[in-house]
Amino acid sequence: MNHELHPQTVESGLAPALAAGLAELGLSLPLAAQERMLAFCRLLLKWNKTYNLTALRDPQQALSHHLLDSLAIVPHVGEGALLDVGAGGGLPGIPLAIARPQLSVSLVDTVQKKATFLQQAAIELGLRNLRVHHARVEQMTGQYAQISSRAFADLKTFVELTRHLLAPDGRWLAMKGAYPAEEIAALAPDIVVERTLALTVPGLEAERHLIFLKVGA
Repeated sequence: MNHELHPQTVESGLAPALAAGLAELGLSLPLAAQERMLAFCRLLLKWNKTYNLTALRDPQQALSHHLLDSLAIVPHVGEGALLDVGAGGGLPGIPLAIARPQLSVSLVDTVQKKATFLQQAAIELGLRNLRVHHARVEQMTGQYAQISSRAFADLKTFVELTRHLLAPDGRWLAMKGAYPAEEIAALAPDIVVERTLALTVPGLEAERHLIFLKVGA
């Protein structure tokens, strides 16, 4: 991929906004990865006109509410294979795959048109570390060291639907808005909240939390 930023990106103002956001998050991405990230943003908004992948239409909002929101968890993602559940428009899975090219990322969604978009995005962006599954997650097989979700379901449902896919000593990474005290209280007794992180996302005033869950001893 060309390491120079695409003129369309510069003209849109998204390139400097992304660079500033990355700096605020303490992330350093090569220019090629930044361009790939912005190409994904353009692709998401283009397909959104037909496929209704997100309620957001404004590129700057898509950058802060989707890309930077997803990238905020990058420092907290481990090395093992990751499954992103209810991937929808590819968030956070595709930004994670771009930012961490050595990380094996799988996306799953039950909606055919969303899976089609995800597959096309993987091809157009050249993401060799990305796999797309059009399936119900409860019917999937395999083992993943990390299972993530963003706006997928409450914590109890998330854990129940994916428990068979979590590798021994694996972790669930649940992206939430406000601290989900009631959802945590509803978890099965053997599910442990390993830690919670309050995240600050550039350009986003709303609360964001990352909840780490594991199976207790």
